[in-house]
Amino acid sequence: MDRRPVTPPLLDGHLVVDRAGFRLDVRLRVAAGEVVALLGPNGAGKTTALRALAGLHPLTAGWLRLGGVELDRPDARRFVPPERRPVGVVFQDYLLFPHLSARDNVAFGPRRQGLSRRAARQRAADWLDRLGLAEQAGRRPGQLSGGQAQRVALARALAVHPTLLLLDEPLAALDAGTRLDVRAQLHHHLTDHAGAAVLVTHDPLDALALADRLVVVEDGRVVQEGDAATVTTRPRTDYVARLVGLNLHRGRADGRRVRLADGFAVPTADRLDGDAFVVFAPTAVRLHPHRPDDTVRPGWPATVAGVHRHGDHLRVRLTGLLDTAADVTPAVAAGLRLLPGQQVWASVAAGDVGAYPVGP
Repeated sequence: MDRRPVTPPLLDGHLVVDRAGFRLDVRLRVAAGEVVALLGPNGAGKTTALRALAGLHPLTAGWLRLGGVELDRPDARRFVPPERRPVGVVFQDYLLFPHLSARDNVAFGPRRQGLSRRAARQRAADWLDRLGLAEQAGRRPGQLSGGQAQRVALARALAVHPTLLLLDEPLAALDAGTRLDVRAQLHHHLTDHAGAAVLVTHDPLDALALADRLVVVEDGRVVQEGDAATVTTRPRTDYVARLVGLNLHRGRADGRRVRLADGFAVPTADRLDGDAFVVFAPTAVRLHPHRPDDTVRPGWPATVAGVHRHGDHLRVRLTGLLDTAADVTPAVAAGLRLLPGQQVWASVAAGDVGAYPVGP
């Protein structure tokens, strides 16, 4: 028996928020030094969760504890306002004060915490220096590039020494080149942050690069959570599957086959019984002009719904028996003369199909 003490999470929350016909109901725990990414489609409730953590949306029910201190508990009429929470926030639009210099933007929080003007400006200067912005300290936000403004916003959030750091789509406003550099810098500073951090994003690259754990939210509820390897290889919803670029289907497993739509069975490399998910990459799907005479790669009929470029390949959307994405080379597409509405056959080999139980 493992008798090691269990360390309580730094952030422990059951976030329930009712807003105009929408209910957020999310259980969230984050350890000290851990970065958790909240992922989900638009309208899933990610930003509502972040605003509840910041105190900008009071909870309807549930609780929120940070470092053992209750910040929000409706049934006990306990609510700590945003300005009194040990929380730093980096908003998507940064929300820097346009009339203040970078230094005074960063010093604003420490001043509110009671530091003298001199001490607050010195702390701000130290943070700007750590983020490579010492030469921009006297500039106003309008004189900064997008990457510089993002780092000033991060410095402002970190300067208050937050127990909880919240980042709302922090890289969304950056161009592709700047985003790579700032993502690397942000990863470095998140690694050094001793508190808990919650990142809200819709970009899987940001989540995989920055977070220790992923929490996927759809329609206000957690549908999947785990480390990157688990979530990306074993998606449990269509949204997650699309996010990580996999085909996902659900069926009934019987040994090394999973029976899907209309009795069609897909061979798998994994032996399993009961309700199961199967996943396979678009690159694993082969297209044929006629039904393949192959017991190893049994085929199913499909209709081409669309074709578009996807990196060096073409992504073919297939409908019919199984809604599927297939990646083929331009040469294969030309040989099959793929056009919307065309009838083809698709197949996938057992070695390319993963299967896992529907239950936990």
